[in-house]
Amino acid sequence: MACPRHRPRAPRARWRTHLLLALALALSEAAPASNDAAHGPPTGMSVPAHPVVATPDNYRDKVRRLQPGERLHLTAGLYPRSLRLHDLQGTPEAPIVISGPESGEPAVLLGRDGENTISLARTAHVTLRHLTLDGRGRNAAGVVLERDGRYAHHITLEHLTIQNYDASQGHTGITTRAPAWGWIIRDNDIHDIGTGLYLGQPDGSAPFIAGLIENNAIRRTLGYNLQIKHQEIRAPAPGIPTEPGQTVIRHNLFSKAERASNGASARPNLLVGHWPPEGPGRHDRYLIYGNLFHENPHERLFQGEGNVALYNNLFFNSRGPGILIMPHNDVPKAIHILQNTLVTAGTGIRITGVHPDHPQQVSGNALFSPEPLQVVDAIPTGENFTAPLEAAEHHLHAPDPHLDHLDLYPRPNRLGRDNNSSATGPLPHLDRDYNHRPRKRSTWGAFDGASTRNPGRAPGIGHPMLQCPNC
Repeated sequence: MACPRHRPRAPRARWRTHLLLALALALSEAAPASNDAAHGPPTGMSVPAHPVVATPDNYRDKVRRLQPGERLHLTAGLYPRSLRLHDLQGTPEAPIVISGPESGEPAVLLGRDGENTISLARTAHVTLRHLTLDGRGRNAAGVVLERDGRYAHHITLEHLTIQNYDASQGHTGITTRAPAWGWIIRDNDIHDIGTGLYLGQPDGSAPFIAGLIENNAIRRTLGYNLQIKHQEIRAPAPGIPTEPGQTVIRHNLFSKAERASNGASARPNLLVGHWPPEGPGRHDRYLIYGNLFHENPHERLFQGEGNVALYNNLFFNSRGPGILIMPHNDVPKAIHILQNTLVTAGTGIRITGVHPDHPQQVSGNALFSPEPLQVVDAIPTGENFTAPLEAAEHHLHAPDPHLDHLDLYPRPNRLGRDNNSSATGPLPHLDRDYNHRPRKRSTWGAFDGASTRNPGRAPGIGHPMLQCPNC
């Protein structure tokens, strides 16, 4: 049964509280990024002495006047109209920051029929943080780069709560409908949505390039938790990347345990499409590691094509299959599936239709499934641990479908291996486990396994959901 919708609370903060909070913001430092330096905010940026303070009565006017380097603080309250960030541009050294309260009563942007709650067009170097977006089941989407917006680049969305954009499966939490590059989407709680993140256009004309998606909890979606659309040949645009790059998806929770559509509307938790067939972007790749893929009663947990590295992840599906690599709009090319732990009621890993001129590797995985591997003959599969689904309880601490109990860490003296030959190749953090802790012991699957009990995630890794200690 679906949980009742959260009703936004009316603000209690008064004028004096707003003033004190504004002064505190002026003295505070920007939070450190958990991402690699290439994706983090620029260092040494100047911080304005006094952030701009806005209320539900004047925020739209104040947004229009923002200049590079300025910080807008939205006080606690209910904001009834959209936040239009059209032609709003900071710089790498002086981004524009729009934030709500870090604690206490939130700033809640309310969904409104016919309006996307946060609308972007020709937007650059803008950070949005500590806001709640509540769709209220209306005909609206959460954060949208508009189709006629031409582009939006170096956008950071962090510490947002995005909820109740669920009027249909086509309503989304975050959507990019024009070329987007350099986006950071992190530390967000996204739930009760038609489709969580839908990045790109169905015809491949709106590439999502060089993004970072980390530490998010995406759950209770009707369709995809996340889909990144395939890309056709990229149209030239000022500033769009032309050198080979990568989109990183790490340390997220992707769960479809509840509210998932069935039948023809069923969708995987995560689907990534191919990169451009030629020209800039054809050598780009997805690096997908340290994620928990949790439950999908009607579909597989992951589907991909193109260039994909999938490693150090947990896949748990008590009602269906795990990983599918197959042609969708193009074909699978460079595929590396390494050091994952899979517990699935259906096929664990299935690979078909790969391009023969690209490398494919499946090794170091621990699979508990009635059919662990269904892979084309050209790909060796001997370097994997496979066992029936019923054996999971013998090898893992708690293969329980409930997130508050799920623990796929190996039991003592289980899943040890003689060597660690799978940990090869230039993949970042391949030498770390699912918890992002160093691999000290050679073990099958996503965990180091050196401890008798699960030591938990390293500090700053994963979304801090109280009901999911191992997320």
